[in-house]
Amino acid sequence: MQINTLDYAVIAAYLLGIVGIGIHAGLRQKRGKSEATGYFLAANSLKWPEIGLALFATNISCVHLVSLAQAGFDKGLLMGNFEWLAGFTLVLLSLVFVPFYIRSKVTTLPDFLERRYSRECRDWLAVVSMVAAIIFHIAFPLVTGWFVLHGVFGIEKWTCIFMICGLTAAYTVFGGLAAVVVTEMVQAIVLLVGAVLITWFAWDKAGGWDGMVATLQTSGEMAKLSMLRPAEVDPDFPWYAILLGYPVLGIWYWCADQTIVQRVLGAKDENHARIGPLFCAAIKILPLFIFVLPGLLFFAILKQGHLPGVEVANSKEVYGIMIKSLLPHGLFGVIAAALMAALMGNLASAANSTATLFSYDIWKRFRPETPEHRLVWIGRMASLGSFALGIALVPLLDRYQSIFEGLSDIMAHMAPPITCVFLLGVFWSAASARSAKWTMWIGSAAGVAIYSLKTLHNWQPEAMGWMSPFFYKTPFMLMAFYLFAACVLFQILLTVLLPKAAHEDPQKLYWKNPLDCVRTPGWSGLGDYRILAAAVSVCFVALYFLFK
Repeated sequence: MQINTLDYAVIAAYLLGIVGIGIHAGLRQKRGKSEATGYFLAANSLKWPEIGLALFATNISCVHLVSLAQAGFDKGLLMGNFEWLAGFTLVLLSLVFVPFYIRSKVTTLPDFLERRYSRECRDWLAVVSMVAAIIFHIAFPLVTGWFVLHGVFGIEKWTCIFMICGLTAAYTVFGGLAAVVVTEMVQAIVLLVGAVLITWFAWDKAGGWDGMVATLQTSGEMAKLSMLRPAEVDPDFPWYAILLGYPVLGIWYWCADQTIVQRVLGAKDENHARIGPLFCAAIKILPLFIFVLPGLLFFAILKQGHLPGVEVANSKEVYGIMIKSLLPHGLFGVIAAALMAALMGNLASAANSTATLFSYDIWKRFRPETPEHRLVWIGRMASLGSFALGIALVPLLDRYQSIFEGLSDIMAHMAPPITCVFLLGVFWSAASARSAKWTMWIGSAAGVAIYSLKTLHNWQPEAMGWMSPFFYKTPFMLMAFYLFAACVLFQILLTVLLPKAAHEDPQKLYWKNPLDCVRTPGWSGLGDYRILAAAVSVCFVALYFLFK
């Protein structure tokens, strides 16, 4: 299919419009509170719809559009677990973590960790968070973004990468969090429209649900409809590995990652901060049906022989082939805008969170008297630096055959110590600063060591024949749980040996009783965060019964 004039007009209008909206939002926000607060936290003016949509848009990038379609094509509905289980961790964010984040008035999550534990914990989390933002929210999206845009539109790889980074930087670096959140709301809507269009045409071509199921039965692929599978069916993702391992990844990603939680920190008040994640959790029902299912539908379409001559040599190409094969003229530009929306939204949020972390947690430590206007300038330079580092990592991360599994694999080895210190920090009053510090340091070192050994074995299995199969055969989701359990035991032991000092945690940033997290009054009626949290949780449990 050739791109026509209408497609180009839609793409150009979208790019110019999103940059203009971002710059306008940044200019308007400067009339609010202090310059630094306005730039980094949108002057604490965000309401729950903005927070919920921004959380969703920050999470859903080209990585999700491309890799979840690839996963649907290869493994069926399995990877939808990463979307539906996220709903439970967003409920946890709303009920357990948000009250402490908002009441302590922190700018960054490392700032929270210092108030709960110590300065060393803050420093380490700041470094880990910046590395994670650059890898997961800049480099990986660029890997998938250039691949699809090059395949669909023929744009040269590095031209595509520099063009997207330049356009995103134009409003992100200038406008701060207000620009990021406003543009993310627009991008989330465009992204959903594009994904729904792809799903509709794939659904129609495959003959709907019945047509897809009949094809899967004929080809002996009915296991692809199952969300939770035994180890005999899928040794890499058995059901117990997913249920044990995902909370370790999810709590870090959704509850303790600056790139995600920064939208919550910019909330107008505690109720808006609580409802925003619950709104996002409700939207997380959709990705299985509009991101994963289209890949499975396309698998059925090819099996049915409806697209003669169309072949998938590399499953990374599935999303691009779907666009070319299924969409009529005139909608090409809408899908291109959706792809760019996903990519630009992810880059923008990561750059802004990196700027916030570097300015508040690194720069101000050594230059505490830095004036606000200078701090904003430093943040802008950090944003540009994060783009540069993300671009530099593209050739390395491009080696992964499955994008989504590669991203999750790295996360599984980074998340355990962070998840551990945050959970014990808010649920166990005795957790000490020294125990948290050493748990983060040693847990991170263990994760890097195990990941490095596994990677070396995959590259050169003959040279690494001495290694125990435990390190390279254990599913990474199960390894995440093992590392987390080890970190918890280690921190408990260290707390006993190195107990909490009298001056630690003056704000008492922990729950004396776990049920205290739901005793704070919320909005009246159906707006009560407790009712909404229960409704979201019941909904996801019901969905699992349908697709187990």
